Parts: sequence; C-alpha cells; structure tokens
Amino acid sequence: YAFIILPKIQRKAIYATYAFCRQTDDYTDSNLPIVEKTRLLRQLHAELNQSYEGEASSPIFAALQDTAQRFNIPKEYFEEIITGVEMDLTINRYQTFQDLYQYCYKVASVVGLICLEIFGYTDPKAKIYAIDMGIAMQLTNIIRDVKEDSTRGRIYIPQDELEEYGYRPEDLISQKDTPDFRALMAKQVTRAKSY
Repeated sequence: YAFIILPKIQRKAIYATYAFCRQTDDYTDSNLPIVEKTRLLRQLHAELNQSYEGEASSPIFAALQDTAQRFNIPKEYFEEIITGVEMDLTINRYQTFQDLYQYCYKVASVVGLICLEIFGYTDPKAKIYAIDMGIAMQLTNIIRDVKEDSTRGRIYIPQDELEEYGYRPEDLISQKDTPDFRALMAKQVTRAKSY
C-alpha cells in the first residue's frame, strides 16, 4: 500500500524489485537443504544475467529487465542482494559491527540505492542517505527479530558487543532477560537511530 501513490511506471518498478528481493530472501529462509538453497540462488544469479541480456526467463525477471532498463539500474546492485542473502547460508555470527555492516549494506542499503534510481534524485548525496537508511532499517529488523533469528541459530548482534556486556550467545538463544541484555539492546537501538 505504501507505493500506491507512486506513478504507475515507478510503482511497477518497485513491485518488480520487491518481487526479486522477496524471492531471493524466501529461498534463504526456506527449510530446504543448504545445497538446494545455494543452487536456487545460483539459478537466480543466472536468471538475473539473462534478464540484463534481454532474455528474461520468468515474469519476475521480465519485470526486472524492464525496470533495470527504464531506470538504468546497475546489475551489481541486484548481485549484491543475492550475495548478501547468501551470507545467511554460511555465516550465523558476526564478530564486529564492521562485519555486520557489510551484510546490512548488501541486503538493505543496496535496496535503497535501487529505490533511489526508481524515485529519482538530483543531489549525489542522496546515495549516502539511501545507504544509511538501509543500514538503519536492517539494524531495526535485527533488533525486532532477535528472538526468531536466535531460534534459527543466527545471531546478528556483534560477538564483541555480546562479550562487552557479559551476555553470551547461549543467553540470547535461551532468551535470558537481564540488565546486561537490556543495556546491550539499548546500544543496538542507539546505533540504528544514529543511521
């Protein structure tokens, strides 16, 4: 509903982008074996390449092909999204915020950069804001989903910050609500707000 007010061409482009992102994310979050998830993401990559060569293989990629051409969206942006969600297949902990930042950039900031091309902009600084907004949104998702992610074995809170607050990964998985946990999460909230 948020995109209903957009002109039709931009709205369709946003829907195409969303469909691509949704499909990519769904593959990663499915209950399929990792080898099958990897195969599906490689297939997405091949389909992305085909769409940029003018040979879309499905309705989603036909729409994405039109979007990419119409708004001059670099293929690298979509490749970064695939690379980012692939990280969830092999990485379930991040040692530092700098490590986590790279993940957030790929799965969220790049989406902001794509949207920026669709919405249009004149000031190059808009890209900085799109990147920062993506980081803020992904950090907010991490805070919101900390319980769900931990049940899947994923802990996105940086390990060095867990150690700093004396809160262990096992504490997060078992959902221990302690003053240390609250202080740790307050730090995450402050960081998200800063972006």
